[in-house]
Amino acid sequence: MPRRGALGYDGLEVAPFTLAADPMDIGDAQARDFGRIARDHGLEISGLHWLLVAPAGLSIVSVDASLRQRSTAVMQRLVELCALMGGRYLVHGSPRQRSVPPGDTRDAALARAKECLAAAAQAAQQCGVVYCIEPLSRVETDLINTVAEAVELVQAIDSPAFKTMIDCSAAGQVEHEDVPALMRRWMPGGHIAHVQLNDPNRRGPGQGEMRFAPILAALREMQAAGHYTGIAAVEPFDYVPDGMGSAARAIGHLRGLEEAAAHG
Repeated sequence: MPRRGALGYDGLEVAPFTLAADPMDIGDAQARDFGRIARDHGLEISGLHWLLVAPAGLSIVSVDASLRQRSTAVMQRLVELCALMGGRYLVHGSPRQRSVPPGDTRDAALARAKECLAAAAQAAQQCGVVYCIEPLSRVETDLINTVAEAVELVQAIDSPAFKTMIDCSAAGQVEHEDVPALMRRWMPGGHIAHVQLNDPNRRGPGQGEMRFAPILAALREMQAAGHYTGIAAVEPFDYVPDGMGSAARAIGHLRGLEEAAAHG
């Protein structure tokens, strides 16, 4: 079994724009090198997120078909890069690149987004990874805000490589059910492929009001029942006191909850 990274994590969920100003400049050999570097530090690159930040100007809802085509090509290449790095999933959040254009309708924007995401799902199936659409809060985007909406899209695209996921921060802001209830509702259907652990205040677990012990308990329950085979990633946006401090505090909080449950 590989050693864990210095802070106790098993892997990294990477934003492509942190690897290159334009991720499309990353070649196959360099992508494999990124995976090797992570393994040399006792980690793996588990997946990618924040997919369409760079290159600039992308959109999966634009009325401009050529722009949607370019955005789709980026998504397909990111699928390839994820697989080359050893990753298993991609999380499509990218709220600005999917929000309904001014003067447009939600239904029209969703239809265009569906076309782009279906193409990404086809590439994901070919590469052996899973492409996840991420429900986000209404503060961030007006398209696909709840797990129910995301599941409807997953069912419409109907690909084994296209799923959705639960982001605890977004769910805590939007959903009528709490996160454990969401897990128990949607995981048995096989629609949920990933979980991001973060607080609605956008900080890490243990730095806000959300209780993560029940969330971890629901995850264990769903895993034991065979309803969930993915991982749980820590994804804060507000790094307090700083990046390393936030990461250390989050893993300490979560592992402490796990230890307490094991000996409770």
